[in-house]
Amino acid sequence: MFKDLDPILHSQLRLAVMSLLISVKEAEFTFIKEKTNATAGNLSVQVQKLKEAGYIEVAKQFRDNYPLTICKITKAGIKAFEEYVTNLQSYLGKG
Repeated sequence: MFKDLDPILHSQLRLAVMSLLISVKEAEFTFIKEKTNATAGNLSVQVQKLKEAGYIEVAKQFRDNYPLTICKITKAGIKAFEEYVTNLQSYLGKG
């Protein structure tokens, strides 16, 4: 039977962010923006939604007087991502 897909992860950009973070554990906002081809505004909104869901942590700091935002996947985020992939596989006949 088909399993529910996490609506937080079912967004293309949020899924892309999580896919990046699952492999690198943490990344700068600018790196994620570059890899996803997202606008800064849209990415910022989607990162905030992932943060509110507890899937990522966001740390703001400064490097050489320039703001720096670091996104890091949480244990809950890893678990949610893995469940999402498993559930998606049931739609593809692999689960």
